[in-house]
Amino acid sequence: MTFKLTYCKRCCMPETQDGQAFDEMGYCNVCQSAEHKMRIDWLERRQGLEEILEKARIENADKPYDCLIPISGGKDSTFQLHVLVNEYKMRPLAVTFSHNWFNSIGMYNLLNSLEKFDVDHVMFTPKRGQVNKLAKKSLSAIGDACWHCHAGVGAFPLKTAIQYGIKLVIWGESVAESSSRGTYKNPIMKFDQDYFAKVSAKVSVASMTSDELNLAELSTYQQPNSEDYKDAEIHGIHLGDYIFWDEERQTEFVKEEYGWKETYIEGTYKRYKSAECIMPGVHDFACYLKRGYGRASFHASNDVRAGLVTRDEAFESLVPLDQIEPNALEYYTEITGISREEFISTLENQRHPLLKGVSLPIVENPKLNARPRLFIEDLKAWIEADEL
Repeated sequence: MTFKLTYCKRCCMPETQDGQAFDEMGYCNVCQSAEHKMRIDWLERRQGLEEILEKARIENADKPYDCLIPISGGKDSTFQLHVLVNEYKMRPLAVTFSHNWFNSIGMYNLLNSLEKFDVDHVMFTPKRGQVNKLAKKSLSAIGDACWHCHAGVGAFPLKTAIQYGIKLVIWGESVAESSSRGTYKNPIMKFDQDYFAKVSAKVSVASMTSDELNLAELSTYQQPNSEDYKDAEIHGIHLGDYIFWDEERQTEFVKEEYGWKETYIEGTYKRYKSAECIMPGVHDFACYLKRGYGRASFHASNDVRAGLVTRDEAFESLVPLDQIEPNALEYYTEITGISREEFISTLENQRHPLLKGVSLPIVENPKLNARPRLFIEDLKAWIEADEL
Protein backbone atom coordinates (compact mmCIF):
# COMPACT_ATOMS: atom_id res chain seq x y z
CA MET A 1 0.00 0.00 0.00
CA THR A 2 1.53 3.28 -1.11
CA PHE A 3 0.12 6.64 -2.12
CA LYS A 4 1.54 9.20 -4.53
CA LEU A 5 4.22 10.22 -2.08
CA THR A 6 7.99 10.04 -1.92
CA TYR A 7 9.04 7.14 0.29
CA CYS A 8 12.41 6.36 1.78
CA LYS A 9 14.38 4.16 -0.63
CA ARG A 10 15.37 1.85 2.20
CA CYS A 11 12.33 1.63 4.52
CA CYS A 12 8.58 2.32 4.39
CA MET A 13 8.35 5.87 5.73
CA PRO A 14 6.88 8.61 3.52
CA GLU A 15 7.76 12.28 3.18
CA THR A 16 4.71 13.18 5.28
CA GLN A 17 6.45 12.14 8.51
CA ASP A 18 7.03 15.14 10.77
CA GLY A 19 10.55 16.50 10.19
CA GLN A 20 11.20 14.07 7.36
CA ALA A 21 14.16 14.67 5.04
CA PHE A 22 15.97 12.47 2.53
CA ASP A 23 19.66 12.41 1.67
CA GLU A 24 21.15 12.15 -1.83
CA MET A 25 20.56 8.39 -1.74
CA GLY A 26 16.89 8.85 -0.91
CA TYR A 27 17.31 7.55 2.67
CA CYS A 28 15.17 9.11 5.41
CA ASN A 29 16.48 10.64 8.64
CA VAL A 30 15.82 7.50 10.67
CA CYS A 31 17.66 5.27 8.21
CA GLN A 32 20.57 7.73 8.19
CA SER A 33 20.53 7.67 11.99
CA ALA A 34 20.53 3.87 12.00
CA GLU A 35 23.64 3.88 9.81
CA HIS A 36 25.44 6.38 12.02
CA LYS A 37 24.43 4.43 15.13
CA MET A 38 26.54 1.51 13.94
CA ARG A 39 29.66 3.72 13.83
CA ILE A 40 29.34 5.23 17.31
CA ASP A 41 31.88 4.25 19.94
CA TRP A 42 29.34 2.93 22.44
CA LEU A 43 32.02 2.00 24.96
CA GLU A 44 33.02 5.65 25.10
CA ARG A 45 29.35 6.68 25.37
CA ARG A 46 28.80 4.24 28.25
CA GLN A 47 31.85 5.62 30.04
CA GLY A 48 30.22 9.04 29.75
CA LEU A 49 27.07 7.63 31.34
CA GLU A 50 29.08 6.11 34.18
CA GLU A 51 30.67 9.47 34.90
CA ILE A 52 27.23 11.12 35.08
CA LEU A 53 25.90 8.42 37.41
CA GLU A 54 28.97 8.46 39.66
CA LYS A 55 28.72 12.23 40.02
CA ALA A 56 25.04 11.88 41.01
CA ARG A 57 25.87 9.17 43.56
CA ILE A 58 28.59 11.27 45.19
CA GLU A 59 26.51 14.46 45.30
CA ASN A 60 23.52 12.63 46.81
CA ALA A 61 25.28 10.27 49.20
CA ASP A 62 23.38 11.68 52.18
CA LYS A 63 20.02 11.84 50.37
CA PRO A 64 17.44 9.12 49.67
CA TYR A 65 17.58 9.45 45.87
CA ASP A 66 20.34 10.12 43.36
CA CYS A 67 18.16 10.25 40.25
CA LEU A 68 14.56 10.25 39.05
CA ILE A 69 13.25 7.79 36.46
CA PRO A 70 9.92 8.48 34.72
CA ILE A 71 8.26 5.09 34.23
CA SER A 72 5.07 3.73 32.68
CA GLY A 73 5.67 0.05 33.34
CA GLY A 74 6.39 -0.38 29.64
CA LYS A 75 9.28 -2.31 28.15
CA ASP A 76 11.57 0.71 27.99
CA SER A 77 11.10 1.92 31.56
CA THR A 78 11.44 -1.65 32.85
CA PHE A 79 14.77 -1.90 31.03
CA GLN A 80 15.79 1.51 32.39
CA LEU A 81 15.20 0.26 35.92
CA HIS A 82 17.25 -2.86 35.21
CA VAL A 83 20.23 -0.87 33.94
CA LEU A 84 20.15 1.80 36.61
CA VAL A 85 19.14 -0.22 39.67
CA ASN A 86 20.66 -3.63 39.03
CA GLU A 87 23.68 -2.75 36.90
CA TYR A 88 24.68 0.60 38.37
CA LYS A 89 23.14 0.38 41.84
CA MET A 90 21.44 3.76 41.56
CA ARG A 91 18.77 4.82 44.07
CA PRO A 92 16.02 6.28 41.90
CA LEU A 93 12.66 7.75 42.67
CA ALA A 94 10.34 6.21 40.06
CA VAL A 95 7.63 8.58 38.85
CA THR A 96 4.53 7.83 36.78
CA PHE A 97 2.12 10.21 35.15
CA SER A 98 -0.91 8.00 34.52
CA HIS A 99 -2.88 8.70 31.36
CA ASN A 100 -5.80 7.04 33.19
CA TRP A 101 -6.12 4.57 30.31
CA PHE A 102 -4.23 1.66 31.88
CA ASN A 103 -5.21 -1.84 30.81
CA SER A 104 -4.75 -4.88 33.02
CA ILE A 105 -1.47 -5.97 31.43
CA GLY A 106 -0.09 -2.47 31.83
CA MET A 107 -1.06 -2.25 35.49
CA TYR A 108 0.48 -5.66 36.13
CA ASN A 109 3.74 -4.64 34.41
CA LEU A 110 3.94 -1.42 36.40
CA LEU A 111 3.32 -3.03 39.79
CA ASN A 112 5.56 -5.97 38.90
CA SER A 113 8.46 -3.67 38.09
CA LEU A 114 8.06 -1.83 41.39
CA GLU A 115 8.22 -5.15 43.21
CA LYS A 116 11.12 -6.57 41.21
CA PHE A 117 13.31 -3.47 41.49
CA ASP A 118 12.20 -2.47 45.00
CA VAL A 119 12.04 1.28 44.35
CA ASP A 120 10.04 4.14 45.82
CA HIS A 121 7.30 5.34 43.49
CA VAL A 122 5.16 8.44 43.01
CA MET A 123 2.16 8.32 40.68
CA PHE A 124 -0.27 11.02 39.59
CA THR A 125 -3.59 10.08 38.01
CA PRO A 126 -5.73 12.88 36.55
CA LYS A 127 -9.44 12.58 37.14
CA ARG A 128 -11.43 10.70 34.56
CA GLY A 129 -13.74 13.58 33.68
CA GLN A 130 -10.82 15.88 32.98
CA VAL A 131 -9.12 13.29 30.79
CA ASN A 132 -12.33 12.85 28.78
CA LYS A 133 -12.65 16.60 28.20
CA LEU A 134 -9.01 16.95 27.21
CA ALA A 135 -9.25 13.95 24.88
CA LYS A 136 -12.11 15.70 23.10
CA LYS A 137 -10.33 19.03 22.72
CA SER A 138 -7.04 17.33 21.86
CA LEU A 139 -8.41 16.01 18.56
CA SER A 140 -8.80 19.41 16.97
CA ALA A 141 -5.86 20.95 18.85
CA ILE A 142 -3.09 18.51 17.89
CA GLY A 143 -4.72 15.84 15.76
CA ASP A 144 -4.80 12.98 18.26
CA ALA A 145 -6.54 12.15 21.56
CA CYS A 146 -3.48 12.20 23.78
CA TRP A 147 -2.49 15.78 24.64
CA HIS A 148 -2.96 15.15 28.36
CA CYS A 149 -0.46 12.28 28.22
CA HIS A 150 2.04 14.11 26.01
CA ALA A 151 2.01 17.10 28.35
CA GLY A 152 1.76 15.21 31.63
CA VAL A 153 4.65 12.80 31.08
CA GLY A 154 6.89 15.79 30.50
CA ALA A 155 5.67 18.16 33.18
CA PHE A 156 4.94 15.93 36.18
CA PRO A 157 8.35 14.19 36.47
CA LEU A 158 10.18 17.52 36.23
CA LYS A 159 7.97 19.11 38.88
CA THR A 160 8.51 16.08 41.09
CA ALA A 161 12.26 16.32 40.59
CA ILE A 162 12.17 19.97 41.70
CA GLN A 163 9.97 19.10 44.68
CA TYR A 164 12.35 16.38 45.87
CA GLY A 165 15.54 18.24 44.97
CA ILE A 166 16.63 15.62 42.44
CA LYS A 167 18.89 16.97 39.71
CA LEU A 168 19.35 13.96 37.41
CA VAL A 169 16.31 12.81 35.39
CA ILE A 170 16.82 9.76 33.18
CA TRP A 171 14.52 8.94 30.27
CA GLY A 172 14.76 5.93 27.98
CA GLU A 173 14.80 5.83 24.19
CA SER A 174 16.65 8.58 22.36
CA VAL A 175 14.72 10.82 19.98
CA ALA A 176 17.33 9.74 17.41
CA GLU A 177 16.10 6.14 17.51
CA SER A 178 12.88 6.43 15.52
CA SER A 179 11.99 10.09 15.05
CA SER A 180 12.84 12.28 12.08
CA ARG A 181 13.24 15.23 14.44
CA GLY A 182 16.83 14.28 15.27
CA THR A 183 19.52 11.73 14.48
CA TYR A 184 22.48 10.30 16.37
CA LYS A 185 24.73 12.47 14.19
CA ASN A 186 22.62 15.62 14.55
CA PRO A 187 20.57 15.36 17.78
CA ILE A 188 18.94 18.80 17.25
CA MET A 189 16.59 18.43 20.20
CA LYS A 190 18.31 19.41 23.45
CA PHE A 191 16.52 18.34 26.63
CA ASP A 192 15.13 21.25 28.60
CA GLN A 193 11.91 22.10 30.44
CA ASP A 194 10.09 22.51 27.11
CA TYR A 195 11.36 19.31 25.49
CA PHE A 196 8.09 17.38 25.58
CA ALA A 197 6.08 20.46 24.69
CA LYS A 198 8.10 20.72 21.49
CA VAL A 199 8.26 16.99 20.72
CA SER A 200 4.72 15.82 21.43
CA ALA A 201 2.35 18.15 23.32
CA LYS A 202 2.67 20.79 20.57
CA VAL A 203 0.30 23.36 22.06
CA SER A 204 0.36 25.23 25.35
CA VAL A 205 -1.69 24.55 28.45
CA ALA A 206 -3.39 27.93 28.01
CA SER A 207 -4.65 26.90 24.57
CA MET A 208 -6.37 23.85 26.08
CA THR A 209 -8.51 25.86 28.47
CA SER A 210 -12.25 26.20 27.96
CA ASP A 211 -15.42 26.96 29.87
CA GLU A 212 -15.10 23.49 31.38
CA LEU A 213 -11.32 23.52 31.90
CA ASN A 214 -9.80 26.57 33.55
CA LEU A 215 -6.08 27.30 33.72
CA ALA A 216 -5.77 26.51 37.42
CA GLU A 217 -7.32 23.06 36.90
CA LEU A 218 -4.76 22.30 34.19
CA SER A 219 -1.74 23.42 36.19
CA THR A 220 -0.54 19.81 36.46
CA TYR A 221 0.26 19.87 32.75
CA GLN A 222 2.24 23.11 32.89
CA GLN A 223 5.99 22.72 32.48
CA PRO A 224 8.18 24.33 35.15
CA ASN A 225 9.09 27.86 34.19
CA SER A 226 12.62 28.44 32.93
CA GLU A 227 13.75 30.17 36.12
CA ASP A 228 12.60 27.34 38.42
CA TYR A 229 14.09 24.79 36.05
CA LYS A 230 17.41 26.62 35.95
CA ASP A 231 17.52 27.09 39.73
CA ALA A 232 16.84 23.35 40.21
CA GLU A 233 19.90 22.55 38.06
CA ILE A 234 18.11 19.62 36.46
CA HIS A 235 20.13 17.52 34.04
CA GLY A 236 17.89 15.43 31.78
CA ILE A 237 19.35 12.60 29.71
CA HIS A 238 18.13 9.73 27.57
CA LEU A 239 19.65 6.35 28.35
CA GLY A 240 19.51 5.53 24.64
CA ASP A 241 22.08 8.24 23.92
CA TYR A 242 24.63 6.37 26.06
CA ILE A 243 23.97 2.66 25.49
CA PHE A 244 23.18 0.82 22.27
CA TRP A 245 19.38 0.71 22.09
CA ASP A 246 17.77 -2.44 20.70
CA GLU A 247 14.09 -2.60 21.63
CA GLU A 248 13.58 -6.13 20.28
CA ARG A 249 16.46 -7.58 22.30
CA GLN A 250 15.58 -5.51 25.36
CA THR A 251 11.94 -6.59 25.21
CA GLU A 252 12.93 -10.25 25.11
CA PHE A 253 15.30 -9.62 28.02
CA VAL A 254 12.73 -8.02 30.34
CA LYS A 255 10.19 -10.73 29.45
CA GLU A 256 12.58 -13.51 30.36
CA GLU A 257 14.33 -11.85 33.30
CA TYR A 258 11.47 -9.97 34.99
CA GLY A 259 8.24 -11.47 33.68
CA TRP A 260 7.24 -8.42 31.66
CA LYS A 261 4.18 -9.21 29.54
CA GLU A 262 3.18 -8.29 26.02
CA THR A 263 -0.40 -7.90 24.78
CA TYR A 264 -2.36 -7.39 21.57
CA ILE A 265 -1.99 -3.79 20.37
CA GLU A 266 -4.29 -2.34 17.74
CA GLY A 267 -2.77 -0.84 14.62
CA THR A 268 0.34 -3.01 14.40
CA TYR A 269 1.65 -6.55 14.47
CA LYS A 270 4.09 -6.00 17.36
CA ARG A 271 2.89 -6.65 20.91
CA TYR A 272 5.08 -4.40 23.03
CA LYS A 273 4.87 -0.69 22.15
CA SER A 274 2.46 1.21 24.47
CA ALA A 275 1.36 -2.14 25.90
CA GLU A 276 0.08 -0.44 29.07
CA CYS A 277 -2.60 1.67 27.35
CA ILE A 278 -5.95 0.90 25.69
CA MET A 279 -5.64 3.82 23.25
CA PRO A 280 -2.51 3.49 21.05
CA GLY A 281 -4.67 2.26 18.19
CA VAL A 282 -6.66 5.50 18.21
CA HIS A 283 -3.48 7.58 18.36
CA ASP A 284 -1.91 5.75 15.44
CA PHE A 285 -5.10 5.62 13.36
CA ALA A 286 -5.27 9.41 13.73
CA CYS A 287 -1.73 9.64 12.40
CA TYR A 288 -2.70 7.47 9.42
CA LEU A 289 -5.69 9.68 8.63
CA LYS A 290 -3.47 12.79 8.72
CA ARG A 291 -0.20 11.57 7.24
CA GLY A 292 -0.90 8.30 5.44
CA TYR A 293 1.04 6.03 7.80
CA GLY A 294 0.65 4.57 11.28
CA ARG A 295 2.39 2.34 13.82
CA ALA A 296 2.60 -0.67 11.50
CA SER A 297 4.67 1.39 9.06
CA PHE A 298 7.04 2.36 11.87
CA HIS A 299 7.49 -1.23 12.97
CA ALA A 300 7.76 -2.53 9.42
CA SER A 301 10.47 0.04 8.70
CA ASN A 302 12.43 -1.10 11.74
CA ASP A 303 12.17 -4.70 10.58
CA VAL A 304 13.30 -3.76 7.06
CA ARG A 305 16.36 -1.98 8.50
CA ALA A 306 17.10 -5.06 10.61
CA GLY A 307 16.82 -7.34 7.58
CA LEU A 308 13.89 -9.30 9.03
CA VAL A 309 11.64 -8.58 6.02
CA THR A 310 12.20 -7.04 2.63
CA ARG A 311 10.83 -3.61 1.83
CA ASP A 312 8.45 -5.11 -0.75
CA GLU A 313 7.19 -7.70 1.76
CA ALA A 314 6.60 -4.95 4.31
CA PHE A 315 4.60 -2.83 1.90
CA GLU A 316 2.56 -5.84 0.82
CA SER A 317 1.60 -7.40 4.15
CA LEU A 318 2.55 -5.16 7.10
CA VAL A 319 2.03 -1.52 6.13
CA PRO A 320 -1.66 -2.13 5.21
CA LEU A 321 -2.36 -2.78 8.91
CA ASP A 322 -2.33 1.02 9.28
CA GLN A 323 -5.71 1.09 7.52
CA ILE A 324 -7.58 -1.00 10.11
CA GLU A 325 -10.01 0.99 12.21
CA PRO A 326 -9.28 0.41 15.92
CA ASN A 327 -11.98 -0.92 18.21
CA ALA A 328 -10.80 1.57 20.84
CA LEU A 329 -12.36 4.30 18.69
CA GLU A 330 -15.67 3.14 20.16
CA TYR A 331 -14.40 4.07 23.63
CA TYR A 332 -13.17 7.44 22.37
CA THR A 333 -16.60 8.27 20.96
CA GLU A 334 -18.20 7.24 24.28
CA ILE A 335 -16.05 9.50 26.47
CA THR A 336 -16.02 12.54 24.18
CA GLY A 337 -19.37 12.52 22.39
CA ILE A 338 -17.49 12.90 19.11
CA SER A 339 -18.96 10.56 16.51
CA ARG A 340 -16.85 8.28 14.33
CA GLU A 341 -17.70 10.42 11.31
CA GLU A 342 -16.71 13.61 13.12
CA PHE A 343 -13.46 11.99 14.27
CA ILE A 344 -12.55 11.14 10.68
CA SER A 345 -13.59 14.49 9.23
CA THR A 346 -11.69 16.43 11.92
CA LEU A 347 -8.51 14.62 10.99
CA GLU A 348 -9.14 14.95 7.28
CA ASN A 349 -9.18 18.71 7.82
CA GLN A 350 -5.69 18.41 9.35
CA ARG A 351 -4.37 16.18 6.60
CA HIS A 352 -0.88 16.79 5.25
CA PRO A 353 -1.02 19.02 2.14
CA LEU A 354 0.42 16.25 -0.01
CA LEU A 355 -2.57 14.05 0.88
CA LYS A 356 -5.30 16.63 0.38
CA GLY A 357 -8.04 15.13 -1.74
CA VAL A 358 -6.63 11.60 -1.44
CA SER A 359 -9.08 8.90 -0.38
CA LEU A 360 -7.35 6.89 2.32
CA PRO A 361 -8.83 3.38 2.66
CA ILE A 362 -10.29 2.38 6.03
CA VAL A 363 -10.61 -1.34 6.74
CA GLU A 364 -13.11 -2.83 9.19
CA ASN A 365 -11.43 -4.37 12.22
CA PRO A 366 -11.46 -8.19 11.96
CA LYS A 367 -11.63 -8.39 15.76
CA LEU A 368 -15.21 -7.13 15.98
CA ASN A 369 -16.68 -6.28 19.38
CA ALA A 370 -13.25 -6.49 21.02
CA ARG A 371 -12.81 -3.00 22.44
CA PRO A 372 -9.73 -2.83 24.66
CA ARG A 373 -10.79 -2.67 28.29
CA LEU A 374 -9.54 -0.48 31.11
CA PHE A 375 -7.99 -2.15 34.14
CA ILE A 376 -10.91 -0.99 36.29
CA GLU A 377 -13.35 -2.62 33.85
CA ASP A 378 -11.52 -5.93 34.05
CA LEU A 379 -11.29 -5.67 37.82
CA LYS A 380 -15.01 -5.08 38.11
CA ALA A 381 -15.72 -8.08 35.86
CA TRP A 382 -13.46 -10.31 37.96
CA ILE A 383 -15.15 -9.22 41.16
CA GLU A 384 -18.62 -9.77 39.74
CA ALA A 385 -17.56 -13.21 38.51
CA ASP A 386 -16.18 -13.96 41.99
CA GLU A 387 -12.77 -14.65 40.47
CA LEU A 388 -10.80 -12.72 43.06
